[in-house]
Amino acid sequence: MKEGLVKRISRLISASANAVVDSVENATPQLVMEQAIREIDDAIAEVRDQLGKAEAAKYLSSKTLNDENNRHSALAEQIDIAVKENRDDLAEAAIAKQMDIEAQLPVLEKAINDADAEISELNSYISALQGKKRDMREQLREFAKASEHVSDGAGGEQRGSSRNTADRVDQAEGAFNRVLENAGVPTAQSSADASKLAELEELARNNRIKERLAKIKSEA
Repeated sequence: MKEGLVKRISRLISASANAVVDSVENATPQLVMEQAIREIDDAIAEVRDQLGKAEAAKYLSSKTLNDENNRHSALAEQIDIAVKENRDDLAEAAIAKQMDIEAQLPVLEKAINDADAEISELNSYISALQGKKRDMREQLREFAKASEHVSDGAGGEQRGSSRNTADRVDQAEGAFNRVLENAGVPTAQSSADASKLAELEELARNNRIKERLAKIKSEA
């Protein structure tokens, strides 16, 4: 994977959550949140593009390896026939071809292993970026709740100031959810089907968490 993309992903994943929350106090929180989500979505799209190329490379290497193994087996049968017919010249030619194939097999196997490793790495990056997006959504919602509590407990001019902040939070959250919906991520404003898919995804994630916990307990 390109080094620039790796650094970009690392920056997105390691970015402080406080930077996102603090941006709500700015004059244009909507633009800030939209840009943050777009950057993550763009990174995911780039990683998926690299993933497709890695999977294609693995497929081609696997197909070539299978074809070469079949050729090697076919040559073995031809060598047997040539030996039985006392055609050492033909047997030697077939053996030479077998040796050429044998020299290529390790290279093809390594290419497949390298593609497997890259596919695994790319999938982990996608999961990390999707997790970061979920974190951003949750942190924004928590900040919105905190702002509402401040607003409820404030009075006079302070209440008005807090209300303005809460209004900006609501605007940012609305923009945040619109961007997420455009990216195909279910939000509170999504359709019933999208909500069910989100619930199913969360259920599957929780099951994976429980399975990992059970494994840790069994190994303890």
